[in-house]
Amino acid sequence: MSANAPRSIDEYLKQLRAALAGEDAALIQDALYDAEEYLRAEVASHPERPEADVLELIASTYGAPEEVAAAYRDTEAKVKAALKTPAPPAAAHATGIRRFFGVFMDARAYTSLFYMLLTLATGIVYFTFVVAGLALSAGLAVLVIGIPFFLAFIGMARVLALGEGRLIEATTGERMPRRPVHPGPGAGWLTRIADMLKDVRTWTTLLYLLFMLPLGILYFTIAVTGLTLGLRLALAPVILLAGVLGWLPHTFSSDMIQVDNFSYGPQSFIGALFCMLLGIVIIALILHAARAIARGHARLAKTLLVEPGS
Repeated sequence: MSANAPRSIDEYLKQLRAALAGEDAALIQDALYDAEEYLRAEVASHPERPEADVLELIASTYGAPEEVAAAYRDTEAKVKAALKTPAPPAAAHATGIRRFFGVFMDARAYTSLFYMLLTLATGIVYFTFVVAGLALSAGLAVLVIGIPFFLAFIGMARVLALGEGRLIEATTGERMPRRPVHPGPGAGWLTRIADMLKDVRTWTTLLYLLFMLPLGILYFTIAVTGLTLGLRLALAPVILLAGVLGWLPHTFSSDMIQVDNFSYGPQSFIGALFCMLLGIVIIALILHAARAIARGHARLAKTLLVEPGS
């Protein structure tokens, strides 16, 4: 056994964290969870042997911290390459107008827009969960059931945060944790309560879930307003043509085009075409904004949900 070989699980995890320094925080959290889960299971299955001896045996099978870190880097690179969204054709060489309208060919723009629309519903669920959970935890604190209820509430909050992270990764492409933070060795309720209260991530997770309601309202409003305005303008020629052909009631009117008194002159159709072009530009702007907002939100989520110091 080498001089710097870890002689305890905590030392092994510390060396693994150091070996992964500079990698994505979400990757580090996943690697630490997997390692701790495996190490504690192996040590528990050999109660008759000292922990240092079990770790020496593990080093020949699971690998030393440096070897595990190298394996995670290699796997992460392969997964990123496999899941990378193909860039639109000639996007790297496009400039100006082509790059601006190339957003219509970017799948990530549409998934980001979908996330913006979805945040209103998830924000309501998260906000209701946190407010109700905190209120009930405070109300039940004087009863015996208060402690297990608080533990269950915090545990559910972390499950919601993990699910939110997976949704963010699927829609924005930002790497998020795929494993929770390992709870560590078994401990009593009071110790677990104290650890949760001291853990900054407990409060940042709740803060994130609370923030999702105002952010969801903002994102939903931006997306719906932009899409509604853009589509109404983009469909102006269709509305005008439907009116000319008599497919619309004479009482129908649009904020963008007045069609209850139809004019057959070229000026009306030119105006409709101008509205269509303006609408397409607005929709492209909304897609660009959706990508930027989703990337910014993903960074906020990683700051608040990923284990500090990962």
